[in-house]
Amino acid sequence: MAGRKAVPEVIWTRPERTGRGPRPAYTRADIAAAAVRIADAQGLEAVSMRHVAAELGCGTMSLYNYVPRKEDLYELMLDAVGAEHNFEDPSGDWRADMLRNAHQTRVIMHRHPWVPRLMAGVYGFSPNTLRYLEHCLACLEPLDLPYSTKMEMVALLNGVVTTYTANELATAERTRSMPWSEEEENAVRIAYLGSQVATGAYPRLAEAFMEDSGPIDLEAVFERALGRVLDGFDPKR
Repeated sequence: MAGRKAVPEVIWTRPERTGRGPRPAYTRADIAAAAVRIADAQGLEAVSMRHVAAELGCGTMSLYNYVPRKEDLYELMLDAVGAEHNFEDPSGDWRADMLRNAHQTRVIMHRHPWVPRLMAGVYGFSPNTLRYLEHCLACLEPLDLPYSTKMEMVALLNGVVTTYTANELATAERTRSMPWSEEEENAVRIAYLGSQVATGAYPRLAEAFMEDSGPIDLEAVFERALGRVLDGFDPKR
């Protein structure tokens, strides 16, 4: 007899636990919190149904009664950290409000370095994601644009934050793993770059490097990136 055809399913439409029996010993919040603790301490690779079950003190197979797939576990994790946003009442200044949201997202990603890796996946509109989107649209209420354009802005802004923060985290991780200091690494790379530019093969790069702009202010770069996204949607600019 052929097995039942697999069908797509959203974790949020499932009851907290399938089947009959006693009251569930764990909630989805318990399971998500355990998975987040593991990911924060050991990285996303350490998150498995077996590891989460051990953290909770239950059997691996019993955990599948609550969370049928690992992808569902990831969705629970993202929703759990999404609750860390502080949804302040909109101030009436949509730019300031959206910048505040973006900075909060960056802080959350630094608190949970595994989050950017999951943001590229399609994990649906979880409860806290819906709260975040509703809050963003409330912040954008003063802006005379259709909702589709506002949603596009939110997506682009989140994309910039995710990409920028992922690069920050990857750079920091690489620096920690090097057997020499960051200063030594940079000195070697700058020397190599200088030797290549000096060949004359890259005249535009040579001019660019001749501009004495001083040390790069990464915080200012982040602010400019956010501002340019918002500028693109501002009818007054």
